[in-house]
Amino acid sequence: MTQDSRVQAFVTAFEVLRAEVEKVIVGHREVITHVLTGMFAGGHVLLEGVPGLGKTLLIKTLSEGLDLSFSRIQFTPDLMPADIIGTNIIVEDADGRKHFQFQQGPIFAHILLADEINRATPKTQSALLEGMQESAVTVGGATRLLPAPFFVLATQNPIEMEGTYPLPEAQLDRFLFKLRVRYPQIEELNAIIDRTTQPRTATVSRVLSGPDVLAFRELIREVPIASHVRDFASAIVMATHPQWEQAPDVARRFVRYGASPRGAQALVLGAKVRALADGRYNVSVEDIKAMAVPALRHRVILNFEGEAEGVDTDTLVSRVVADTEAGVAHSREPFLR
Repeated sequence: MTQDSRVQAFVTAFEVLRAEVEKVIVGHREVITHVLTGMFAGGHVLLEGVPGLGKTLLIKTLSEGLDLSFSRIQFTPDLMPADIIGTNIIVEDADGRKHFQFQQGPIFAHILLADEINRATPKTQSALLEGMQESAVTVGGATRLLPAPFFVLATQNPIEMEGTYPLPEAQLDRFLFKLRVRYPQIEELNAIIDRTTQPRTATVSRVLSGPDVLAFRELIREVPIASHVRDFASAIVMATHPQWEQAPDVARRFVRYGASPRGAQALVLGAKVRALADGRYNVSVEDIKAMAVPALRHRVILNFEGEAEGVDTDTLVSRVVADTEAGVAHSREPFLR
């Protein structure tokens, strides 16, 4: 298969899978696109929004469009790590001899829905860390590989704080993107009512297999990125650090800690998927700019002044991108030409 045909196959697969999800989900096109982008980039995605906006339904619908195994974990304060990764149990064979046998937990699935992840204790939340980073878990001293591809989609409620445990920064950084699910417009709300209160139900077809997803992930990493575009992504991430000598004023004033190197990786991988989904086999500056907010909004930690003034991280990241682009246009540094 030629490179052009591989690119066209990805464009078709991306559009077909998005269309299958949109059979059930009304609106949220940008969120759906970013979820698919995160999956094909090989990362994990965190969805934040008030209850009832369809976050869980979106994830379940996506799983129905893929010929992959699916598990859901409803996070609660009494959930234990073994409830997620599994445990060794004592079993007896036909001869009456007893031995340990590993009982797999729900994490052993291609797509894992971690519903209301901020309701579990930090100890339980951390049970996901190894699986998200290494695609493997360690139980009883033995490392067990998770199915490939492995994709975690987590949801959290931003308004109900009682009985919740906010995700620590180290775990937030494991998510490629953090997406905010907005409330629907009135036209979308009418469409939701029509779809969910009538006898007709949409049927989602399985359009992609696991090997397809893995093959597309390899293709995405082969997409070239020009040095000046790569350096623009690096400059955006560095500009979120207030101690950087070229940091914009907005970062120096409101930011305590900037994005990690994972933020730069998320920017570039997301931009590669966006370019490929558009039928382009190269990454543009516009691709980097489009991925900045979902890739960095959860990686920028505000200082006291930023918290006190209620600074919105989305607005802050957008300002950083604009200021960085303006600096690029006027800089004589080689990497900013």
